[in-house]
Amino acid sequence: MGGLPFSISLFFGGFSVKFFTDYTNLVLIAIVLISGGLLLWPTISRRGRGGLSAAEATQLINRRNAAVIDLRPSADFAKGHLPAARHLEFAELQAKVAQLVKNKSNPVLLVCQTGLQSNKAARIVQDAGYAEVHVLEGGVDAWQKAGMPVVKQGAAK
Repeated sequence: MGGLPFSISLFFGGFSVKFFTDYTNLVLIAIVLISGGLLLWPTISRRGRGGLSAAEATQLINRRNAAVIDLRPSADFAKGHLPAARHLEFAELQAKVAQLVKNKSNPVLLVCQTGLQSNKAARIVQDAGYAEVHVLEGGVDAWQKAGMPVVKQGAAK
């Protein structure tokens, strides 16, 4: 017990207290914490949304054979959709969610025009027991802006 006050006085009475009370060091610590947070922000914010870029979605489709579900209205789907996409309107999702994929452990990629409806749909699909649900960030709009192909009336564009 006699050694405890001695070690506390060394910790609090020595260099460590001076380091944390010096204004310059506090500013440097604040800069490090803020810059670290800003560097991590894209990763943290993406994790919450679960959105994939067009390139990441392509890898998921090609490497893991993800099921692509297009949630847009029929007219929009006919104007152009991702290759191998299956059409299921958002309004029908709740009733037909069990029929999306036979194996619920296979990845599912949800697609809409801008990505907003897909984020809502992701909750429904996850609640139905699908293990891996992804959303195409920015939807078909972002897919086309990235120069990725769309299928219209059976032909790739």
